[in-house]
Order: sequence, then C-alpha cells, then structure tokens
Amino acid sequence: MNDSGNSYPWVPDLGDGTYQNPVIFADYSDPDAIRVGDDFYLTASSFNCIPGLPILHSQDLVNWTLINHALKELPHPRYAEVQPGQGVWAPSIRHHDGRFWIFFPTPDEGIFVITASDPGGEWTVPHLLLAGKGLIDPCPLWDDDGKAYLAHAYAGSRAGIRNKLHLRPMSVCGTRILGKGKIVAEIAPEQPALEGPKLHKLDGWYYISAPSGGVANGWQVIFRSRQIYGPYEQKIVLAQRGTEVNGPHQGALVDTAEGEWWFMHFQDKDLYGRIVHLQPVRWKNDWPLIGEEQDSEGVGRPVKKHCKPDVGKTEGIAIPQSSDDFNRPGLGLQWQWHANPDPGWHSLTERPGHLRLRPKFVLNGDLSAAPNLLLQKFPAPEFIVETKLELAPGHPCLYAGLVVMGSEYAALDVTRDAAGYHVRLVTSAEGGEIVLVGESPVILQVKVGAGGVCRFGVIRGADGFYQIGPAFFAKAGKWIGAKVGVYCMSTDILDVSGSADFGCFHFAPLHERAGESKNPSDGEVRIRKSQQMIS
Repeated sequence: MNDSGNSYPWVPDLGDGTYQNPVIFADYSDPDAIRVGDDFYLTASSFNCIPGLPILHSQDLVNWTLINHALKELPHPRYAEVQPGQGVWAPSIRHHDGRFWIFFPTPDEGIFVITASDPGGEWTVPHLLLAGKGLIDPCPLWDDDGKAYLAHAYAGSRAGIRNKLHLRPMSVCGTRILGKGKIVAEIAPEQPALEGPKLHKLDGWYYISAPSGGVANGWQVIFRSRQIYGPYEQKIVLAQRGTEVNGPHQGALVDTAEGEWWFMHFQDKDLYGRIVHLQPVRWKNDWPLIGEEQDSEGVGRPVKKHCKPDVGKTEGIAIPQSSDDFNRPGLGLQWQWHANPDPGWHSLTERPGHLRLRPKFVLNGDLSAAPNLLLQKFPAPEFIVETKLELAPGHPCLYAGLVVMGSEYAALDVTRDAAGYHVRLVTSAEGGEIVLVGESPVILQVKVGAGGVCRFGVIRGADGFYQIGPAFFAKAGKWIGAKVGVYCMSTDILDVSGSADFGCFHFAPLHERAGESKNPSDGEVRIRKSQQMIS
C-alpha cells in the first residue's frame, strides 16, 4: 500500500481536500453520530453479530476507524444460537452530563440503555429501560428545563402497529420511563415505513429527523415544532432524485466546531449492506436542507463528491480496520462472531502470530447455523481476501476454511489426512469436487468482483491462483450485508478435538494480490507501504 491509499480497496478521502461517497463502504447500518469537542463518534446497528454496537472515531467525518464495541454480548440466552435479523436494531448515541449514552432496541425484548465515561473504554451492562415487543429506534433528548424524553418507533411485525413516532417522558438518569407520552408523528399504516427518529433542539425548535419510504427506496423527513409534544410540521429534505444513491435516509445530523452542519445516512447496497454517506447541510428558514441542488420544495439530492468538512485542520487518511496479522493478544475490532461467543472458541496466545480456532459441532456441517463463524464486513465493491491455514493432523471430522456468508453461503472447506490437505468449495446447496493440496500451510483466496461475484481458490506456489468450483454470487443476510471470514467445525458431536491455525487475513484491491498490513498500536489503521505477501 502507499500513503495515498490507492492500494486499499476503498478510500473516501481523495487527498485534495475533497471526499467521495460513501465515506464508509461497509455495512454500518442505521448510523448515528455525535461530536464531542473536536472528536466525532459513530455507532450503528449490529443485529445478531457480536461484539455489537461498534464505536467508530473520526476528526473530520470522512476518515473513520474502529475504537471499540459497546456491547460484549446480546442480553438474552437465546442469542447463544444464530438469530438472523434479530439482536441490535437502530441505536442512538449521545453525550450528556459528562457521559456517553447509547440507547438501543432488541425488537423482541425492548429498549436498553448503556453508558460510558470513555467511548473507547468499558460500557455499562445493558439496562432494560422499556420492555415490550416491537419497540424500536430509540433516541433521547435532555431539554433545557431539566426534563428528559425518549422517542421511538414501532416494528409492525411485532407490535401490530407501525408508522408512528412515540415520545415519552423519561427520568434524567435514563433508567425509567415516567409516563405514556403521546404519538407525535404518524403516517397511514398502508404507506411506506416511518421510523428511526432522532431528536434535536436548536434555537427554540424541536426537530425529529426520521426516515420514511422503506429501506431500499426511502427519503429523509424533518419534523419540527416549538413544543416538544407538537403539533409538528414536516418537510422532505433528501431523496434519490435521479442519482445512483437509492434510499438516502436514516442517520445523524451533526455539526462541526467551525459551525458547519452535516448529515450521515445509509444507502442500502443489497449484498454490501447499508453503507454510509456524508451530505452537506445548510439551514434556511430554520429547516436543514440536505445534499445539493434542492428542488422547488427544498428536497436535496445526494452528493457523490464534495469538499471535506472544515474542522480547522487536516487529518491523515484513515480507514476502518480490515486486514489482520493476528499479532495482538485480543481479536481485532473488525471481527464479529455470528452469535454470543464462548471464550473457548479461539486463542491468539497459544501460537503467537496465529489465530487458533477450536471446533464446535455443527449439525450436517450447515455453516448458516454455526454461531462460531468469525466474520467481518465487505469493505469495498471489489477486493481480494487471502488467508493461510494449518490444520492439526489426525482429526478426520475437523473442517475449517474461508467463508462468504449471507442468506446463502460458499466456503473453501479444508480437511487434512496423511496425503495432505483436501479443499473443496461447499455452498448452501451442495459440495463440490475435492482438490488435493500437498503444501502446508494451505493458502486460500477469494476474489470478490463487482456485484458480489466470488471466485474461490488456492495459491499453488509459482502457478498462482487456482480456482476451485464455479463462481458464487454473494447474497445479503437478514438485514445485514454479506460477510467474509473464517471458521472451524466438527461434524461429529462426539469428537470436537483438534484446532485450526490461521496465519493472517489480508485484503487488497481486486487487481492486486493481498498485501500485508500492520496495525498501529493505537488501534487505528493508517494506509501503509506494502510488504511482500504470503509465499
């Protein structure tokens, strides 16, 4: 890689004072962001993936890195098994009274709150603020008069009602709901969804920023009132309007210390998940106008390229972590399990410089039901992933490999016997022919092309990439994008012995072979010069 970032699969900072959208080409669904001093913090939905509630940090809203996850496990025993599309839905993050607060829902349990004095440190155990099915998308507001409120929406699939935004009085400490409150905004039940409220107060106006129109093709609406409980008037402020950015909505209004305003939102990119865009905001007649080229109704259109936010200084290029050399005592922040994890599933200390995975029994070898998948988000429209794998010998029921997971999956599935490593491409539907690879470790690679076309294969010395099986078309999961990662399993419930050692996990642009990257000790990933890759 080089300092310009040209060798990383996706870099939004163009290095000339401008940026390109998306600013995060990865599945950070339902983003919310705040500014505290000169620092910006972002969190997002994490659904069934754990650790959850990622915390990203930036100083210019363009260059982001992961610094933490606020949720170490989902707050119910059932999340020990894979629960597609459940878990953490749209959260909100706020800073109040010297603490950081995240309010988040799990749609079958209710609304929870957690806090921390440092977003990169330990967060409190989730406190159930409001129990009930279908209570989603919470956001607090601490008013100037010392009162506090909570806004939320409803999931029709669980609550039986939808398209209503509910405002409730809340204790200032954020631990109790103090009354029923009232519905402050709604649309007809048969219309596309109204959800995801974010509360703000500015210059005596109460604002509710909310998405409407559905995940894939919606728009952003602003409600405003001089009274907290309304009545509210509304205005559509951002829509697709002929651009390639479908459904530009659900996100965060945030200001800079220099007085600029910006809006971060997601775009549903199907198999890539909900990627994050940044739009300029200007105010007119006390309405935030988002994007560019507003029409006669004040509806903006998303920008593809724009001048970076004025933050009074120039920040270096940074990207969320992806490649990993497994040279630290803990898992990199880019990794998530597919369910609440067991500490015994992995080790980074038994063999330094390697990720050791221990097998878990998986019925019929169905990876879609395996909670111990260790995965990360697709980081770009096109890329290569390469890893090297060693299996302990003498374990005939031990399988490990490289997987792309969504509503369907494909994996380079590896076993080992006296003859060497046996590699085959398995999918949700079938297993393919077996290729014998004598070398140890075996080097696995997947090339992901535009539209999620995945070609799996092995690296065979000087011969290079050898494709195994046909191309596979990656699919989105339940409310999440496709993910890529590693696994180790046993197909015999009476024999879960052995282990799999992964020596690295590297990303590169599709036109290159994946190059080594070293993570700085402070946890941020900066673009670095390439070193020679796996040989």
